[in-house]
Amino acid sequence: MSTTTELLTRGAELFPGEVVTTAHVRHLDLPLQAGRLALITLDNGFDHTKPTTFGPGSLLKLNEALDQVEAEAAEGAIVGAAITGKPFIFAVGADLKGVELLREHADALAIGKGGHEVFKRIAALPVPTFAFYNGAAMGGGVEVGLHCDYRTVSAGVPAFSLPEVFLGLVPGWGGCSILPNLIGPAKAVKVIIENSMAQNKQLKGKDVFELGIADAIFEPADFLEQSLFWAARVLKGDLVVEREAIDRGKAWDDAVAWGRLVADAKVHGAAPAAYRALDIIAQVKTATLNSADLQAGFDAEDAALADLIMGGELRSGIYAFNLVQRRAKRPVGAPDKSLARPVTKVGVVGAGLMASQLALLFARRLEVPVVLTDIDQERVDKGVGYVHAEIDKLLEKGRIGKDKSNRLKGLVSGSLDKAAAFGDADFVIEAVFEEMGVKQTVFADLENVVSPTCVLATNTSSLSVTEMASKLKHPERVVGFHFFNPVAILPLLEIVRGEKTDDASLATAFGVSKKLRKTSVLVKDAPAFVVNRILTRFMGEIQNIIDEGTPIATVEKGVEPLGLPMSPIVLLELVGPAIALHVSETLHGAFPERFTVSENLGRVVKAGKRGFYTWVDGKQVLDPEVLELLSFGDTVLTEEQVLARSLEAVAQEIGLMLEEGVVAEAQDIDLCMITGAGWPFHLGGITPYLDREGVSERVNGKRFLAPGVASVPA
Repeated sequence: MSTTTELLTRGAELFPGEVVTTAHVRHLDLPLQAGRLALITLDNGFDHTKPTTFGPGSLLKLNEALDQVEAEAAEGAIVGAAITGKPFIFAVGADLKGVELLREHADALAIGKGGHEVFKRIAALPVPTFAFYNGAAMGGGVEVGLHCDYRTVSAGVPAFSLPEVFLGLVPGWGGCSILPNLIGPAKAVKVIIENSMAQNKQLKGKDVFELGIADAIFEPADFLEQSLFWAARVLKGDLVVEREAIDRGKAWDDAVAWGRLVADAKVHGAAPAAYRALDIIAQVKTATLNSADLQAGFDAEDAALADLIMGGELRSGIYAFNLVQRRAKRPVGAPDKSLARPVTKVGVVGAGLMASQLALLFARRLEVPVVLTDIDQERVDKGVGYVHAEIDKLLEKGRIGKDKSNRLKGLVSGSLDKAAAFGDADFVIEAVFEEMGVKQTVFADLENVVSPTCVLATNTSSLSVTEMASKLKHPERVVGFHFFNPVAILPLLEIVRGEKTDDASLATAFGVSKKLRKTSVLVKDAPAFVVNRILTRFMGEIQNIIDEGTPIATVEKGVEPLGLPMSPIVLLELVGPAIALHVSETLHGAFPERFTVSENLGRVVKAGKRGFYTWVDGKQVLDPEVLELLSFGDTVLTEEQVLARSLEAVAQEIGLMLEEGVVAEAQDIDLCMITGAGWPFHLGGITPYLDREGVSERVNGKRFLAPGVASVPA
């Protein structure tokens, strides 16, 4: 029994639930009388909705196929070998469900080595090898193709990436070693580091070809036929593939240095994966495209994989991935979808920026009439004009066609007559000034003109949905529908159940959310709901620390280990000091013992300032005019104390929210923070990080998540 087979057999025993990918070998006579080709097709027996992955059992199947192909090549029965995938899918990499089960460093190392040993056999075949990237390819799916001599790609490939760093891994089956030696270090760093850390940005087929990963690109309609014809020309010597020379001098070092700057900007050293990948890229600077030279890189990939698989960051990354991919699609606590009523027309109260963004989203996703109202014609016209202008931009960018553009514009209109506008609407959402009295008046007016079954939704960010509905004859139709700005980009939708909201209204809200392609989380009607409550507690503690006397620079440096997408002070500017002050006042009213209202922040708002920073000569600096407004105490904390105190405040608040039943579980807190606040994916949201750092137990006496959830199983 070979070492490879032993490694993978052991892995398969650890992962009995694997959906095994088979490697079918068939033989084709190539055009141009070029000879006979062995074509390996990767297929797990399901359609494209269950993508093909590589677990240990799948690698064993590929290994068996290579036994056959290797023997045929040795006998001279074939002139070449190629790998392709089932319709729409090439392969999307390692099966993460198997990775989650690993408990021992030695087992993690075995999986890395097993994958390498199988893929290296492709490179070692005595005949030329080809990868035909016919569909989506990620991670190990990309890497199996990198071990081939030549690659073609379909112009229809929608997603191609090495997403490992995004999850907390490195491309560990040849990606870090082969890719920079194939396309150069700068392009490799873009794919492995930059794209991965930009929320797992995907390449299209055209990008794959232009980067030089693929040697040829063909249209999807006859992709396989064209790839076979191209391979025949290569094998006959009619076509010679030329690749750019790789600069192995300063350019290589510069690319690695740039990658470190990108990683620092994203995670500030708080997650190790990007740095381990860059170390391997640096190490293979003197290698060339043959397995002997690259073996040191492969060994480094094995070691990095094993270390990272047994680390908390990867488990948190997989946990976050599962939240976004699985839990988000089945919102916990949502009523049966059969209770949802059809929505054939939508009303939007207000025509400001937020309301206009909502109107655009409803029109694009639901493709039903959307009517905006406001207090005067000028505001209505401005709101409708904004939506039409945004549709024009989509047309200019080629995102929609002319017919679709005209149809969408025709769906969006404005009116001052609420009865005419909303009388036949099934769903009306208000996006007016964040003041309880104003919103209650809006709903009272609406109740007089809408149908008995029309759902009334509020986009409030912090006010009580129950109180908002309390003066209505039918409070059961009111539901919170809290979007995050920018509406088109942030996926989260907090759906809030008031005390009297009925199941039909709630089910309708969830049905609309699904059509809007939003991530919905059911939230109890509690002050500021989830994201704003946690952020306000966090930001409030940061503001308290500054007000007490710690320099802003120290505070910002102190929270860098969180790897947040922006510093709290920059976030304050993005949210707007006035909104931040309003939410802090709301929460202070509800929980005065924990939420403060900063006098300094009040002064900033009163002065009409956008934040603490200004721009001077292209650089962001503290605004001297703002500093003049502020008064500080004399308590100065260290960076470590800043981080500890702010995290302890957050841990306390989350613990209380879970006790109150604001959401069903800690997982919903994390899903909200990832999709609504951009909380770092590599942290798994917030609760795995608090558990990993010991903050949860220090503050609340227990972890938020059980051992093995977002952490290595005991």
